[in-house]
Amino acid sequence: MNSPPPAALLECREVHKSFGPRTPALAGVSLAVSAGGLNALIGPDGAGKTTLMRLICGLLTAERGTVRVLGFDPVRAAQRIQERVSYMPQKFGLYEDLTVRENLDLYADLHGVSAAQRAQRYPQLLHMTDLRRFEGRLAGRLSGGMKQKLGLACTLVSSPQLLLLDEPTVGVDPLSRRELWQIVHHLVRDEGLTVLMSTAYLDEAERADRVIVLQSGRVLAEGAPQGITRLAAGRTFKLTPAAPESARTLQARLLASSTVIDAVPDAGAVRCVCAQPDGAAPAGSTPVAPRFEDGFMVLLRQRSVPEALTDILLAHPPAAASGAVIEVRDLVKRFGAFTAVDRVSFTVGRGEIFGLLGPNGAGKTTTFRMLCGLLAPSGGVLRVGGLDVARAGDAARGQLGYVAQKFSLYGPLTARENLEFFASAYGLRGAARRARIDWAMRQFELLEARGAAADLPGGFKQRLAMAAALLHEPRILFLDEPTSGADPLARRAFWRRISALADQGVTVVVTTHFMQEAEYCDHIVIMDAGRVLAQGTPAQVRALAPRHGLVEPTMEDAFIAVVERARAAEAAAPAAPAGAA
Repeated sequence: MNSPPPAALLECREVHKSFGPRTPALAGVSLAVSAGGLNALIGPDGAGKTTLMRLICGLLTAERGTVRVLGFDPVRAAQRIQERVSYMPQKFGLYEDLTVRENLDLYADLHGVSAAQRAQRYPQLLHMTDLRRFEGRLAGRLSGGMKQKLGLACTLVSSPQLLLLDEPTVGVDPLSRRELWQIVHHLVRDEGLTVLMSTAYLDEAERADRVIVLQSGRVLAEGAPQGITRLAAGRTFKLTPAAPESARTLQARLLASSTVIDAVPDAGAVRCVCAQPDGAAPAGSTPVAPRFEDGFMVLLRQRSVPEALTDILLAHPPAAASGAVIEVRDLVKRFGAFTAVDRVSFTVGRGEIFGLLGPNGAGKTTTFRMLCGLLAPSGGVLRVGGLDVARAGDAARGQLGYVAQKFSLYGPLTARENLEFFASAYGLRGAARRARIDWAMRQFELLEARGAAADLPGGFKQRLAMAAALLHEPRILFLDEPTSGADPLARRAFWRRISALADQGVTVVVTTHFMQEAEYCDHIVIMDAGRVLAQGTPAQVRALAPRHGLVEPTMEDAFIAVVERARAAEAAAPAAPAGAA
């Protein structure tokens, strides 16, 4: 599985790169990528994926070792590389006050693309990304998925030989992610482009021709995805929880076993991977075929000791409450003539995990911000913790903890300094403040988090953000896409902590684009165009997906089916007569 492919388009030999005295970002990476095909670069946070991509396109210089791209040294032959290689970083530089066409023109100018080449290339790109009808729209007014497609079009305007994509589907809903994948497959299969793409989605890596697994700056494995999948052969099982046990409770119980190395909720059941291929299977389990993700987890566990997770213990769990902790009835939010949230209703009980799902631009974030008291509703009823948010905003907000989608703490400050700042903001003083900070540092394993918060690995940042949100012991925790861009190990650790909080009575409201994570929720709402399309338990929502034979539909199947069905009905509905309200 480690033999290099023939006719390498890209080759790295014993490449080293460090940033300061810490653990090196790359520690002797050697790999080869042949011309043509889709290559997936995967690994935990801090594995070195982005550093490697930046070395390949000449934005960084290796300390030792050699990098060859199309036969050139990317540093010494930077101009030649830039003419042939395109790189789409995680935060691609679109200009939001320019239109789709003007963004394309800008990148064409930077790459010296002639008018004749543009006349040929633009129609192809606009058709492929389905952006032709939005050619005159400002980039800032595009949805998240459309922005990603425009960014991809801009990287392709120069017709590169090698395309580098650094987690292009992070923060993108399942529908837009599927569209991006169709574009990438078209580029590889029909245009013969070579693509190297890093991704946090292991189902995406499974569709690649070749995968390269990095960990701690080293290559663990490279080859066809099937080779990694086979590592889990004979180890994978599925268990259905017996009432009243929930799937996430069963998951926690399995993970506490020394014979199980991984367990995740899966369509109402729990899928687990045993430590040994011929070891004792969990009682009541059924063997299932291994997936790429199962093999990936086996590979990581072979090379590292799993993180010892300790469930969060609250000093003062929320008291039992009668009635709903969150009540939303006919909630409306208008921005001028535009209705972002249109008569949304739902309730959330104490200790529930409630999932707010929907495509980019569906109205989730607007609803979320109203729940947190950051936006005033235009109409309807919104009660949080028994308080009317419109009339008792400060008192209601005092019961809330909030973890933003983007890292929103203070980068120059250390972890402890961030906690000290937020403790003061929450009004904690004296011994109570010191006790809460010490609790957070221990519970979230931040004692080893040295230096500025901005320089911490993604997993540490995530734990720090949650620690800050829980300092004042809120009854309700709001999580806005908290695992966006996180690797599978970090996501599992995160949800273990969230489940422990819910078990102690904390009410959790979460938005996510990882549909597998919706299986952790007690109840789910799917929104689009500001309206609720479906709501219920995960099982009730999955039942809305079409069934194909004996294969159980996934939450992603249900999400796509619900949204596409609603959009088709909207498109088929007769237009309202002119002047109608």
